[in-house]
Amino acid sequence: MRKYLQESEVYPYKIIAVDDDEGILDSLKVVLKRSGYDLTCFSNPRDAIEEMKKNHYDLLLLDFIMDPLHGDQVVEEIREYDKSLYILLLTGHKDLAPPLETLKKLDIQGYCEKSNNFDQLLLLIESGLKSVDQMHIINDINEELKGKNEELEKAYLDTIGILRQTVEAKDPYTRGHSDRVSEYSVLLGQKLGVDEETIHTLKIGGLFHDIGKIGIPDSILLKESKLDDEEYSQIKNHPSIGAHILGDAEIFKDIIPIVLHHHERYDGRGYPSQLAGEDIPFMARIAAVVDTFDAMTSKRSYRNALPIEVVIEEIKKCSGSQFDPKCAEAFLDILENDYQKIEDIQNKYRG
Repeated sequence: MRKYLQESEVYPYKIIAVDDDEGILDSLKVVLKRSGYDLTCFSNPRDAIEEMKKNHYDLLLLDFIMDPLHGDQVVEEIREYDKSLYILLLTGHKDLAPPLETLKKLDIQGYCEKSNNFDQLLLLIESGLKSVDQMHIINDINEELKGKNEELEKAYLDTIGILRQTVEAKDPYTRGHSDRVSEYSVLLGQKLGVDEETIHTLKIGGLFHDIGKIGIPDSILLKESKLDDEEYSQIKNHPSIGAHILGDAEIFKDIIPIVLHHHERYDGRGYPSQLAGEDIPFMARIAAVVDTFDAMTSKRSYRNALPIEVVIEEIKKCSGSQFDPKCAEAFLDILENDYQKIEDIQNKYRG
């Protein structure tokens, strides 16, 4: 992502900020310009809404408590005509932020507590604009595909290759992980007796399930030690980021439930939506088991791979809490009675 542009260069992104505090707007403009971003500011939310109806913007920084409209009311109006705008909500204090259900309903990508230190906000802006870049790629490809049904499948697979390379360039671990999750998902789907169309969706969903990591700062994604709570909270944004990236493309609609919900838990304590039981899409329940299995059996910078005996006991222990019991039981059957297929996949993608 390009920063520190020369005055003669054109800013690649259009960012708009809405806050009824002129001092906040002045500070934002200075900090963002110093970091290479152009910013349009409005202190009146009504004026800002009219501006966004007339002109395209990539990212909105939006205060929550304002006159004459609160931030959630502004978003409600914006979402009537713009579903793709990336929105970061700014709050004077995190206790004043709207509830999670409101954030999800209005498709607000994140929020940041106001502070004299703008480092966190700049990280969130950088992550948001990476997502915007990927949405532009998806939208361009989707436009090219209109009226070309006979080329759809080839273009679909080519698109997967392009976007996966982008993520894999950031995080080498993702390549083998996504490939294995894809093949484990197919293996578990077959064990559960799903149809061929679902098998195909599981395969592609596994390849794409972590695409949202493109929007996670490299300092967090590539950290060699264990993440702290704040870093982990940012990692937890990757399912929502991935779903947002893919959301405007018709060709990806079937895999979005996998991308968005593969970290939900059967007991409702997962993320991002805290879905429980059969409210979690079935294919996401399959992906949840195999994604965790691969994480446990992979060597990471901060720990070694766990022995298979330990992994089996952990899946048994988490059946009915973290995992759908039917999916866990079927995968345990594979691990205990057909483990050669698992080893073949591991050998294939671990060189």
